[in-house]
Amino acid sequence: MKSPLPVRNGVNATRLRLPRAGEGPWLTVMDYVLFRFGHVDPDGIVQRFEDGEVVALDGSAFTPHTPLGLHEFLWYYRDLPTEPRLPVEESIIFQDEHLVAVDKPHFLPTTPGGRYVQESALVRLRNRLNNPDLIPMHRLDRATAGVVLFSTNPDSRGAYQVLFEKRRIKKTYQAVSVIPEDRLEWTMGTFPSVFKNRMAKEKGYLLSRVTEGAANARTRISVRAVGQSQDSRYGTAVLWDLDPLTGKTHQLRVHLAALGCGILHDPFYPVLLDEAPDDYSRPLQLLASSISFVDPFTKQERRFESGLALAAAPISEARG
Repeated sequence: MKSPLPVRNGVNATRLRLPRAGEGPWLTVMDYVLFRFGHVDPDGIVQRFEDGEVVALDGSAFTPHTPLGLHEFLWYYRDLPTEPRLPVEESIIFQDEHLVAVDKPHFLPTTPGGRYVQESALVRLRNRLNNPDLIPMHRLDRATAGVVLFSTNPDSRGAYQVLFEKRRIKKTYQAVSVIPEDRLEWTMGTFPSVFKNRMAKEKGYLLSRVTEGAANARTRISVRAVGQSQDSRYGTAVLWDLDPLTGKTHQLRVHLAALGCGILHDPFYPVLLDEAPDDYSRPLQLLASSISFVDPFTKQERRFESGLALAAAPISEARG
């Protein structure tokens, strides 16, 4: 469903589903909106309706007296709080008339959410490239750095979406674990291998869980390097190459934690830590290192690689 309001300052208008007439005590659309959000800014809501800033799918403005039952949805622009600039910067790896490949840093969300709206890769890039049609083709969570693909053109978007739907996109990751010396022999003797288990994610619950039953999550794991961490705070580090064969939420983090090799600085697995302010000196040591596919238009292989590196990787993997 296309919004009747254009993107403004890189941010989409917000859509709200309306109840049918008689489903509650509200007589007008404004009554319902005041019921939902009046505790935040009742005067501001009334002013928006009086100024014609709340619209229906056809672009017509709601008035303070528009009754419920005429429209299923409404759209409006949220008042956005001033956000401090996150001290991290995205970089563009590749750009053409169809795609933008971006190196997303740790701590920057891919899309708006929660307290981060302007400070998301999507909104930053829309404003930077002056392209309100830009949307991400997939997502990395805020803690993970690396390559993200964005579609720039609605006319070609579907062809790339099909590649993701049919799992014709290959993604590779790298991660760092710090392990005790007595685990070194086990690590070197166990991999490469495919780790698999059954995972479940319940709506509203932060973590993914390992459950009984047939495996539905598989990751090919191999060791790229072992040695003294570049970060002097740590000892022996393992740099993993990770190839997710399935796409469950937090799959890579859960699988390494299940092996007793949790990713360094992971606040979720194997133990959920209390929420704390961002510590930019301790980013999650997980990187989406590459993405590759056969382009549906040129029929040529495309591969985009991250230029970022994991700061705690073994010294032998340091980039200069």
